[in-house]
Amino acid sequence: QVQLVESGGGLVQAGGSLRLSCAASGQFFSIYTIGWFRQAPGKEREFVATISWTGGITYYDESVKGRFTISRDNAKNTVYLQMNSLKPEDTAVYYCAARRGQTSRARNDYAYWGQGTQVTVSS
Repeated sequence: QVQLVESGGGLVQAGGSLRLSCAASGQFFSIYTIGWFRQAPGKEREFVATISWTGGITYYDESVKGRFTISRDNAKNTVYLQMNSLKPEDTAVYYCAARRGQTSRARNDYAYWGQGTQVTVSS
C-alpha cells in the first residue's frame, strides 16, 4: 500500500507557473504508475498526466500537452507536475494517484489517492 500527499498548489496569474509535488510513503513506491488528475467545481475528475514506474513513459491530456511536464524521482519517492503557461481553465483541485500496472488515463484504474491541492489561476 502507498500513501500520497500533494503539495505546491496556490494562486497564480494567467501565464504563470507552479510545480506540484506528490510525496509517497509506503513500500515499493518505485513500482507504481502515478497519475495526476484534476477536478474543477461542478465537473468530473479528469485525467491530466501519467508516468510509468521507470519514468520512461508519459502521457498527457491534450489540454495540457506542451505546457505541463510530469516527472519522478524514485529515490525521493516523489512525482512532480511542472505547470507552465497556466490558464484560468486550469483552476481545479489537483490529485495524484497510484496504481500497480501500466500507465492509464482512467481514474477508476487507480487504487490510491491523495487528498488534493488547490490550484487557482486568475485572469
